[in-house]
Amino acid sequence: MSKSTGNRLLKEFYELKVKDVMDKRRWDLPFIEKDANIAEVFSILTGKYHVWVVENKKNMKLVGVITEHDVLSLLSSASLPSYVFGKPDLRSLRYGVVKTAQDIMSKKPVVSSPDEKVSDVINKMERYRVRRIPVVNGNNKLLGEITLHHLLCKYHKATQYYPIVENSKE
Repeated sequence: MSKSTGNRLLKEFYELKVKDVMDKRRWDLPFIEKDANIAEVFSILTGKYHVWVVENKKNMKLVGVITEHDVLSLLSSASLPSYVFGKPDLRSLRYGVVKTAQDIMSKKPVVSSPDEKVSDVINKMERYRVRRIPVVNGNNKLLGEITLHHLLCKYHKATQYYPIVENSKE
């Protein structure tokens, strides 16, 4: 692939809309209702790295996200080691106050609209240090997700159609 072809492909890729790249397979989307118990959350996290939390399955309004990192605080010790200052995380399972997805979710996930450009989503991923972003409409209804994996696959497919040109003078 020549340098100018590569630059053109990258520019076109950045201009794509999220709706053209996102995963729209709702049947494979990891989501759970906010009132679901912790066992259900853990069940989903055994096969996924995250769970989108929705108000209910009928309106699919996104209210949060739970990641593997969020679960670490639940499984961590209720007391802090001597070299750490502060209070222990009261969300630890040892205190028994965590019962539902709502109790541990991050309440303000970074979101994207279907009409945003890929370049904007990549900037959000970098700025907020996330690899996946939920795609929502104006009412915050969960429509799908866009992940770093989706972006890499889409770009790779686009570049497969152009032969590699060695010793190009462009």
